[in-house]
Amino acid sequence: MTPDGDYGVPGSLAKVLADVAAERVAQDVMWGIQDIDDGTGPWHAADADRAKEDVGEASREGRLTWRHILREEVLEAFAEDGPDALRTELVQVAAVAVKWVQALDRRGGTLPVAGGRPFAPHALKVTAEEAEDAAEEAEDAAAGRAEDGAGDVAGEGR
Repeated sequence: MTPDGDYGVPGSLAKVLADVAAERVAQDVMWGIQDIDDGTGPWHAADADRAKEDVGEASREGRLTWRHILREEVLEAFAEDGPDALRTELVQVAAVAVKWVQALDRRGGTLPVAGGRPFAPHALKVTAEEAEDAAEEAEDAAAGRAEDGAGDVAGEGR
């Protein structure tokens, strides 16, 4: 069986990605577009190397945690200065963070849903269409288009 990214809970990847998309919309609402420097570069390489050593040591000693893994990925991103390499590392950071959220949801026995009502993981019903809708809403919000009360995008006719 090919892994589908659901980490043992059907629909969990779509749920977490929908949560991420909603958070991104909230960030844009709060802060708008932010064109700021990356602040990364090779002067952070020693920190990245140490984090990689820490992951190896923790793994060998049986005490590896999500914090170790995410810290290593973040510090590797900090050590990059080329946009392509930095993008690759940031995608890895995001992937580890998503998997960590999935682990929290899976081991908690319930998954959070809108309104704070928990339900059993097997009952998760986030469809690919719902995840795509959330992504489209995030893109619309980032582009400055908002839905009116009828679900139509303001300024666009049907």
